[in-house]
Amino acid sequence: MRPPRRRSFARRMAGTLFGAALLMAVATALGFFVFVATLERHMDDPGRADAIVALTGGSQRVGDALDLLARGKGDRLLISGVHETTTLEEIARLNPGRERLLACCVDLDHRARNTIGNAIETRRWAAERDVGSLIVVTSNYHMPRTLLELENASPDLEVIPYAVAPANLDTAAWWYEPNAARLLAVEYLKFLAVWLRTAVEGDPERSPAANMMSGFQRPIAPALAAAI
Repeated sequence: MRPPRRRSFARRMAGTLFGAALLMAVATALGFFVFVATLERHMDDPGRADAIVALTGGSQRVGDALDLLARGKGDRLLISGVHETTTLEEIARLNPGRERLLACCVDLDHRARNTIGNAIETRRWAAERDVGSLIVVTSNYHMPRTLLELENASPDLEVIPYAVAPANLDTAAWWYEPNAARLLAVEYLKFLAVWLRTAVEGDPERSPAANMMSGFQRPIAPALAAAI
């Protein structure tokens, strides 16, 4: 009689595990739809902050950040994650009329290789300049993960999001575009991973994830880094 009991227990355990996996899959899928539905579709006026940071890697982030700086929304701008060979002069050539602004009020971060690095370098830069509030410029699909990383790295820093809706990515009708759906799905999974990591992590500079990812994502090519 014992073998049947063991088989029955194994079946119950298998059923429990299957049910838990199914529930997790459903919750993850529902979370994705909430994630996409809550992405910003337009850019609101962010008000004023002490400074501005733009994260490279998406359409028009740097151009929009320079516009905010020109409008007096912050006193200084950090462009984080640019290629190591990119200079202010190169960015100026691709942003006509911003030469004086770039010369006086813009800093380049060549060290960050990923969003964790962006948060760490932004924290250092803000501390050096006694920045208490910061407008963050990045793509709308990237903003949720960016805010998690910044909150983890700089919990005392007031962060004001300024989400850029990429011109070539319709996040409102992503199900018609396979590339958009794929990008949003990958970004959602990255967001979940960061959410889980930051829930248990302390200083991000001591995070194994930061060390593991340090060489995974290289800054984009100089011309593209300056243009976006």
